[in-house]
Amino acid sequence: MSDRPAGPWVEEVRSRAADIRSRIEAAGGDPGTVRLLAVTKGQPVEAVEAAVAAGLPEVGESYAQELLAKADELEARSGGAGAGQRWHLIGRVQRNKVRQVAPLVHLWQSVDRLSLAGEVARRAPGAGVLVQVNVIGAAQQGGCRPEQVAAVVDGCRDLGLDVRGLMAIGPLGPADASRAAFRRVRELADAMGLAERSMGMSTDLEAAVAEGATMVRVGTALFGPRAGPGPVGK
Repeated sequence: MSDRPAGPWVEEVRSRAADIRSRIEAAGGDPGTVRLLAVTKGQPVEAVEAAVAAGLPEVGESYAQELLAKADELEARSGGAGAGQRWHLIGRVQRNKVRQVAPLVHLWQSVDRLSLAGEVARRAPGAGVLVQVNVIGAAQQGGCRPEQVAAVVDGCRDLGLDVRGLMAIGPLGPADASRAAFRRVRELADAMGLAERSMGMSTDLEAAVAEGATMVRVGTALFGPRAGPGPVGK
């Protein structure tokens, strides 16, 4: 963790959030309805406090252990109240980690197989989930294949989970490739009557918004470079 004070960071995060909302509007989205998920992966716990204080209570973490450590630290600092954050788990999660974070997670964004969905349903009945789509076929990414999405969505619903939409990570490279990938996600969501589309990060949120994103996952553009590895919510 870090001892960087959250206070002076709040105005910086608030200013950067305003810049991101301007980017959303320029891309044709409504900054009042496209939700901004503050991704604090690889950032100190003060980033969570600053995000919440800046009006961004929805906070994304990729790793169960990092989420747990930050939650514990926030509870210790606040006498058990936390910072007022609503945790989203946005990274690949092993089934044996579900039990540990189930009481904390507000939205599970990376459900991509029924074995994981079953564990979530067992530990957090009726939980809100997004089904992750591996729309670019990248082996290193989580997500089910586009042709599997309907079966995973139906299976999650059969387990009593609240399937709210889809989540995807766009490809690296030209904006045209990103837009095509995000368009595929929107088409899948529309076909199944799913309202939520979590797609787009710091570098490609314009392409995602142009193709119907309802939530963008932003870390670096809010908090600056992080220490930890990987995409999922840059």
